[in-house]
Amino acid sequence: MNFFENILNALGAIGSNKMRSALTMLGIVIGVASVVLLVAIGQGAASGIKSQVQGLGTNLLSISPGSPNQTNVRFSMGSTSSLKSTDTDYITQYAAELLNGIEPELSSRQQLVAGNINTNSSVVGTVPSYLTVRNSAVEYGSFITEEHLTNVDKVAVLGPSTASTLFPDDADPLGNTFRIGNNIFTVIGILESKGSTGMTNRDDTVLIPLTTMQRRIAGKTSLSSISVSVKNESEMDYAKQVLTAILLNAHGITDTSKQDFTVLSQADAVETLNAVTSTLTYLLGGIAAISLIVGGIGVMNIMLVSVTERTREIGIRKAIGAKKRDIMTQFLVESTVLSILGGAIGILISVIGSWIVTIYSSLEATIALYSVFLAFGFSVCVGIFFGMLPAWKAAKLRPIEALRYE
Repeated sequence: MNFFENILNALGAIGSNKMRSALTMLGIVIGVASVVLLVAIGQGAASGIKSQVQGLGTNLLSISPGSPNQTNVRFSMGSTSSLKSTDTDYITQYAAELLNGIEPELSSRQQLVAGNINTNSSVVGTVPSYLTVRNSAVEYGSFITEEHLTNVDKVAVLGPSTASTLFPDDADPLGNTFRIGNNIFTVIGILESKGSTGMTNRDDTVLIPLTTMQRRIAGKTSLSSISVSVKNESEMDYAKQVLTAILLNAHGITDTSKQDFTVLSQADAVETLNAVTSTLTYLLGGIAAISLIVGGIGVMNIMLVSVTERTREIGIRKAIGAKKRDIMTQFLVESTVLSILGGAIGILISVIGSWIVTIYSSLEATIALYSVFLAFGFSVCVGIFFGMLPAWKAAKLRPIEALRYE
């Protein structure tokens, strides 16, 4: 019997027991679909994070509190308060020729109240240079001015998402008021939309004067971060070294192992975040791959049952001249075809699933070809590996004993 006849026989055996075959393939289907879909979601998340970071500007340096080696990562979690407003003055004084702008900020999550609407959003105390440094713009209205900082004014510029949440029935929120704690703020501007990535909605934000945030909301003079826009992108590494030296001197630190701040470029941020998302993607894909092994065990069990049910058929084939390798090939091809069909159905389901995720969420699931080939190839290997035992058992049957089997 040639290879193609074995395939036709395998398809016939699968078709004659449709329900059992479907249940046999279920583990393979779920495994392949899970691997491909989870990798696609991970790729989409990584792409979204990268575009979000790059959307802030490729020449941006971010200074945050905490050691670069804190918790063995390359960026701080902002758990300390080592950055002060005076650090901004030092940077402006000694590195002005390298910079387009500098933007200190203090941020936290706060509860916002407008009428009977109560919501939680990111409130950022900032300065007029925010628009330049953060590559942002005001869609309508005005932005925070130096006068607002001097007077500690209670004015706010809203992200479009926050504006529509606080004032859903008002097409023009300018002049409206809302409350943060016991402080009533007046809306003076609405930012242009920056979009969201599924992990962070950059339109869900409230910008207020830095002095107002420090004195009226947070009650502290420390900073969450300092963002610096470098004039020449080719001087990013040099600017990073200069800023590090300036702040070490400002903080009176001579031993760099005791550095209490982190200077991070956009390239560093993208690299770090990509490493994190890649690790999570591979971890989730590996967990999903376990179901492929479970599916392979299911294939083996069903094929062992099939060998028992078809003992007389095997005896007849051997009696008319079939060799051991012919019997073994027959059952091995059958288990492999089951796995191939399961893999193909799993890939189809993952394509549909990624389309649904992309349509109904802000995350764009991107199917990677390597994950398709890897999952499909693994499913074929599972079929071959777990089909070996049933095939070997069938090939070992003695013709006389097989013909006597009832």
